[in-house]
Amino acid sequence: MRHALMLIPLVLLAACGTPQERCIRQSTTELRRVTNLVSEVQGNIARGYAWQSYETTSSRWEICGYDTITKGDKVIQKPRMCLEDYTVTRQRPIPIDPAAEKRKLEALLKRQAELSKAAEAQIAACKAAYPEEES
Repeated sequence: MRHALMLIPLVLLAACGTPQERCIRQSTTELRRVTNLVSEVQGNIARGYAWQSYETTSSRWEICGYDTITKGDKVIQKPRMCLEDYTVTRQRPIPIDPAAEKRKLEALLKRQAELSKAAEAQIAACKAAYPEEES
């Protein structure tokens, strides 16, 4: 339930922007994804290794309720502690094959150039379909 409530602002934020901005953002999604991959592969080549995400489970003490203690006229609420499991995402370095990473980078750069050309036409179409309103 808590996670669902945290997604509401993200959904509202995604709906923001003018129609032209939304059109451009939607049209260039794949280009942005490929650009991020290019940056990641370039970083891997520069470092000589890649990062791999993995999840691990730990426990921590949390308040999970209260015990009511009555002493004479006083009523005391004493917190009850329980061990709760939670998941932590960590990263570890993994070896790469530099030759394979360079081939991957070449392919991504080629794809990025193709998508950039296509994006120019799509952006122009978005600007024509949704001209900016002057204030």
